[in-house]
Amino acid sequence: MKRNHFFLLAFLLCGTLSLSAQPDFNNCAAAFLGQKRMVNEYTTTGFCEVNQSEKGLLSVCQISLNEDGDIKGRETEFMVAIRDGATQTYWMFSAESYKKIAIEKILSRCKPGDKIVLMTRDREWALPHAEITVK
Repeated sequence: MKRNHFFLLAFLLCGTLSLSAQPDFNNCAAAFLGQKRMVNEYTTTGFCEVNQSEKGLLSVCQISLNEDGDIKGRETEFMVAIRDGATQTYWMFSAESYKKIAIEKILSRCKPGDKIVLMTRDREWALPHAEITVK
């Protein structure tokens, strides 16, 4: 009986250690169109919008904010989904991961009122403004 308790305790300890080893959204990220940050302000009330005719490369990058403006850091992989404006249904734009993608490719499958949803590939990246409204 003691042996079973030992294995159970060891199993729980290993599970706890492996969970605590997970990164915890310790890098701030933002969506960029070219070199410009898409969110109007990096606050809890900030939002992202894009005109349906926009062109350029969409990326998700580490961001540092300072008095002189944003410092765009390294890029991270992301996936893209679309939330239909009429039904609020999410659908995958592609099963691929991107570091950069031409936004016009995504917008060609959107209509005004839809939202482009960006999803990071791991828990390292905090991306609080992950939805871009199509105007």
